[in-house]
Amino acid sequence: MIKCTGHILSTCLTPVHSVVLKNHGRLFSNLYYTNPTKSRKLHRYNQKCQFHKESTMVATRYPPPWFSIAPMMDLTDNHYRTLARIISKKAWLYSEMIAAETIVFQKGNLDRFLAFGPEQHPIVLQIGGNDLENIAKATQLANPYGYDEINFNCGCPSPKVAGKGCFGVRLMLDPKFVADAMTVIAANTNVPVSVKCRIGVDDHDSYNELCDFIYKVSSQSPTRHFIIHSRKALLNGISPRENRSIPPLKYEFFYALLRDFPDLRFTINGGINTIDEVNEALREGAHGVMVGRAAYHNPWNVLGHVDSAVYRAPLSTITRRQVLEKFQVYGDSVLEHQEPRPNLREITKPLLGFFHSSSGNGLWKRKVDAALHTCPTIKSLLEETLDAIPDAVLDSPITEAPIGFPDVFSAAKKVLPPPYSVTEEELFSYA
Repeated sequence: MIKCTGHILSTCLTPVHSVVLKNHGRLFSNLYYTNPTKSRKLHRYNQKCQFHKESTMVATRYPPPWFSIAPMMDLTDNHYRTLARIISKKAWLYSEMIAAETIVFQKGNLDRFLAFGPEQHPIVLQIGGNDLENIAKATQLANPYGYDEINFNCGCPSPKVAGKGCFGVRLMLDPKFVADAMTVIAANTNVPVSVKCRIGVDDHDSYNELCDFIYKVSSQSPTRHFIIHSRKALLNGISPRENRSIPPLKYEFFYALLRDFPDLRFTINGGINTIDEVNEALREGAHGVMVGRAAYHNPWNVLGHVDSAVYRAPLSTITRRQVLEKFQVYGDSVLEHQEPRPNLREITKPLLGFFHSSSGNGLWKRKVDAALHTCPTIKSLLEETLDAIPDAVLDSPITEAPIGFPDVFSAAKKVLPPPYSVTEEELFSYA
């Protein structure tokens, strides 16, 4: 049995069969195998993994993605991303998941799915699919749009995706295909690639099975970055919404991955709602933190603190009134120039959480709902409704992030599962 402990995987089979595996990059040393076939196999495996590692060393123009906003279907569209970028200049943005087939078969209408404003950088395109040819074509078609990274979805539990579509989180059961898909994506783009996945699927939820997935994908493709939603997915009997709350969070699995795969980069996702929790996850060793619904439903109080509290930039002086003025210019430009003309409700949807927990929030949302039936522009809608919000709320800049000391991640590190183990036979089957 080969066990992964810290930076070294090691085993003592016999004095003749001594192997030391270094840093999970599968760089093998002390290969004293008497079987020449096995030695050659290990050598080829070593060469392949080193090639994958070197092929992904791509420079980036942006600070590391310590904080990112999760890709969310029907939520992280252009309108929301524009609002998010006005509030935070440094958060990494993600597109909604776009199926590779959609990109391929909508070749003449790609702007609708792939276009974004230059101010949205850094931004990641998330694609999904189960056909390698379409994944390759989709990657090629997306290249001219200039995304900063391409992410492959192995985490969506929606029946339309993981059920009928046979992709999303269901692909965690087929790591060989995921490795092939990531190799295809990397071969057709010059930007970094990553995988977003869960910690398991249905009864395939042991730590070793998660490690098998990470091991196989990273060793057989150029993938070096994994975004881990720290819940498993249940594919039968519960909805996508319930899949975000019913399976328990297991942050201990995430932190064990950091221990067992030190050559890889891991971003933690799932159940993180405040900047305080973001910073604690980072302090405990996470390479990055991804926040989903909290960043959508409470953008001012979450994203407003990202630049200063996470990236240590000077505290912004922008006010909510100024944010709305900038968003109004964007929204009315879209209404004027985009064909077909979008629905006003669609553009204003990301604003509905903007005054979360603030005085006047409930009245303002009721007034917006009524104004959507009569107002032709964002400007007229804001003029019609903003009197519900006190000036003190509209004109106050972002304040310092509240200080707290949550210990959920440090507690998780105290109950890590045993180190990843793999048999010698399994090791050779991966090569």
